[in-house]
Amino acid sequence: MCLHVSVSWEKVMNDTADTKQNTPSVSLGEALYAAEQRRERVFRIHVGVSWLVMFALLMFLFSGQTLTLGSLEFNTIRLDFDFIQRNLAFVAGGMGQTILISVLSILLATLLALVAALGRLSRFPPFYAISTFYVSLIRGTPLYLQIFFFFLALPQLGIILPGFIAGVVALGLNYGAYMSEIFRAGIGSVGKGQREAALALGMTPVQVMRRIVIPQALRFAIPPMGNEFIAMTKDSALVSATGFVHELMWRATKVGRANFKNLEALIMAAVFYWLMTMILSYIQGKIEARMAKGDR
Repeated sequence: MCLHVSVSWEKVMNDTADTKQNTPSVSLGEALYAAEQRRERVFRIHVGVSWLVMFALLMFLFSGQTLTLGSLEFNTIRLDFDFIQRNLAFVAGGMGQTILISVLSILLATLLALVAALGRLSRFPPFYAISTFYVSLIRGTPLYLQIFFFFLALPQLGIILPGFIAGVVALGLNYGAYMSEIFRAGIGSVGKGQREAALALGMTPVQVMRRIVIPQALRFAIPPMGNEFIAMTKDSALVSATGFVHELMWRATKVGRANFKNLEALIMAAVFYWLMTMILSYIQGKIEARMAKGDR
């Protein structure tokens, strides 16, 4: 009887000890997760407050107010808000043209980048030579020069391109050369074993590239392509130099020069470019988060 009671008491003590050991481990994990969430929230709040402070300072800088510190007096920049209000809609009307140029250019750049990447990975000498020559030539000359080449130089050869088409072709060729590295890295990230397995199943090399390699390479390349599209949206301002594409920058410089209000006009253009960049960055972040979620 005493032995039975002793064993039962020992079992109860062991179960209690196990419970004490297990309970804190679960609580500790939850506490660590909650603490990490709190730190993340606090960090985001601090970033938001910092943004608000910097935005307020920027607004004050262009408020036209006078700041007096003892014997020192500082005058902030005074803008003509009546001019801005009158011409805001006209300048904003160029955003559609800017986005259209950027979308068509990124589509052309994607196609050229994919072809150039395949060429640079090819063991067929002419194909490899053409791809490397294209990348070297385009990356070795300024985008501004390329735009004027298609708009001003080609007419001497009897090839006349409208300013819009010349801008899209120049942007597409330029960004295609740079994006070819992205696609080349994406294609190289696909394991050799997958290609060999597809060939063993009876696929042709073209089918392997189309069904196995390129879909995975595009998945790898899409996030960096978002950065290129954002950069292209800003570089599309160079197309305004032709004088025949009425996009955002062209409209801003037109009203600025006509009214001798270049500061106000360029600030309007900068704000619109900034807004487009923030929206595109937000969309890119959502796409990257979704793709990362798919990887997990």
